[in-house]
Amino acid sequence: MSSSINFSNEITLPSIGQGSWYMGENSDHRKSEVAALQHGLELGLNVIDTAEMYADGGAEEVVGEALQGRRDKAWLVSKVYPWNAGAESAIDACERSLRRLKTDYLDLYLLHWPGSIPLEETITAMQRLQQAGKIRHWGVSNFDNSDLQDLLTEEGGADCAANQVLYHLASRGIEFDLLPACQQRGIPVMAYCPLAQAGRLRHDLMNNPVLADIAQQKLISVAQLLLAWVIRQHGVMAIPKAGSVQHVDENAAALKVVLNSEELTLMDQAFPPPASKVALDVV
Repeated sequence: MSSSINFSNEITLPSIGQGSWYMGENSDHRKSEVAALQHGLELGLNVIDTAEMYADGGAEEVVGEALQGRRDKAWLVSKVYPWNAGAESAIDACERSLRRLKTDYLDLYLLHWPGSIPLEETITAMQRLQQAGKIRHWGVSNFDNSDLQDLLTEEGGADCAANQVLYHLASRGIEFDLLPACQQRGIPVMAYCPLAQAGRLRHDLMNNPVLADIAQQKLISVAQLLLAWVIRQHGVMAIPKAGSVQHVDENAAALKVVLNSEELTLMDQAFPPPASKVALDVV
């Protein structure tokens, strides 16, 4: 397990960041969401992930409020809709995101998922945004191994700096081919929903007796155990949403959790790794 990852041989980032999915949807929660993000920055969780999709830009506005007077402490990520990823439309979408975020640049800009606009157009837009100083790096999200290989064959595609995908203990499909491919090429993987989204899989994880026993023995929560498991992989960052200061504290503490081989074996037995290729999980 590593508590940090090297990004583009340029900067070392913590292996746990802060997600913002579902933020900005309820004005009653805005104050606590802003406070949580700011608290995370104080604890060194400086990667903040958002997207134009989240709450139709509302999450970006929450993040923008949280970053006032603190932009230099954050490593900011946002994502563009596939239908906004054209040579011109991606530039317009980025400008809208920057206005909502109240900043003049993004550290990383991602294509949210593969779409119908040719990748060469999206790459061209990303390059123009870089040249204009609007973004420092660009990457993709929800790209399976075949999608990634298609991207890498495009001129400029090798500049892809990250792939953000769903990854947690009950959804390990990327371990078969996508994760090794990213690790081999030095492309960081950003794991969204590292604790599983609400539903059966989250229930299965949070109520699993094996996980509960390991967590109890380590005097940590099951959520911390799951985060530590995700970031055990080289070059993998977890970006859980944390809508409260308490959850941020819990997430940050997971950076110090070390899992031994016996614990990892027990977790593998409870939630086996993939034996063959499976379709990429997306939510």
